[in-house]
Amino acid sequence: MLDFAMLLTAAAIVGLDQLAKYLTVKNIPLGGTVPVWPGVFHLTYIRNTGAAFSMLSGARWFFLALTAAFLAGAVWCVRARKIRHPLGRWALVLIAGGAVGNMIDRLFHGSVVDMIELDFMRFAIFNVADCFVTVGAALLVIWALFCDRKKDSHEDSL
Repeated sequence: MLDFAMLLTAAAIVGLDQLAKYLTVKNIPLGGTVPVWPGVFHLTYIRNTGAAFSMLSGARWFFLALTAAFLAGAVWCVRARKIRHPLGRWALVLIAGGAVGNMIDRLFHGSVVDMIELDFMRFAIFNVADCFVTVGAALLVIWALFCDRKKDSHEDSL
């Protein structure tokens, strides 16, 4: 049952990301900006062929292969119960949902639609999928640093 909830959550993340990208493409011209919360953030429609800050720009197939490898590893970790703690498992769900959202863009369009730009600090323009990947990665680090995996293993043997 938990695996189904995790799959449903990842699918909802992909849906939310793709909806935000669709609305951006349909309503904002490429390079255009729409203020949302003045002084805090606005929407700016750009296309990114790389990763954060356009690193490795044009490396579409590398990112597709990397995403596929991550997804295979995440599914294996969950199914083989290598990560038992809920925090670690849900972190993988958030990362996977965001990764698939960006993978769809790379696969079908050759680039990723980014739209969220923060006004209060100079930062890369990003998208909904990136938010989930970032939060998931932070939670995965917290899981790795603070969750007692020995305790998880002991509980499984009871």
